[in-house]
Amino acid sequence: MDAASGLVEVYLRVNGYLTLSEWQVQGMNRHGQWDTITDVDIVGLRFPGPVFLADSHDPEVQSTLRVDGELLMLEPDTIDVIIGEVKEGEAVYNPSLTRHETLHTVLHRLEWLYPDGLGPIVADLVASGTSRTAAPGRGFVRTRLVAFGQAPAVTENTVPIGHILESAAAFLAAHDALLRSAKLANPVAATLKLLHKTGFGVSRQS
Repeated sequence: MDAASGLVEVYLRVNGYLTLSEWQVQGMNRHGQWDTITDVDIVGLRFPGPVFLADSHDPEVQSTLRVDGELLMLEPDTIDVIIGEVKEGEAVYNPSLTRHETLHTVLHRLEWLYPDGLGPIVADLVASGTSRTAAPGRGFVRTRLVAFGQAPAVTENTVPIGHILESAAAFLAAHDALLRSAKLANPVAATLKLLHKTGFGVSRQS
């Protein structure tokens, strides 16, 4: 996994997403042979509700442990499904990401969320990058394509990776006491923690 994908994955996990990364999708070519269509960089699934870094029975302390996820434009009572493309350069989709075979393969793992079938979801994603449907039981499911990379602003389908890096650095500074003893397996998170611990900051060039 490259550094950009590692950064996005740790950010999604901190914000309550279950993730799959570097998912290789196979499809049949016109000769009837199986080929690799693409690698899906990141898939994230988040259930609605607040996410906390740790548990405390002190309400004041617990409130400081809440993770806001502001870059992810979360919606109340909504399950969020992200199919993501991660770029160090411009935040754009690989054309193979929007192929029917790619989307259907990924969403098949989450088919329980879509009682009316995957066809309408795939069609919405190809047309607009986002699909909103009723969730089983109650609430909603928002399924969306998200390009993480160089972009001018946060949108439903675009998240600037520089904003994620700044957010991660601020997060480490804000929760230094809690995270000091944590052993971080993700190499990107571990590097950021080391930079913070040794007094180096993350700042944007003017």
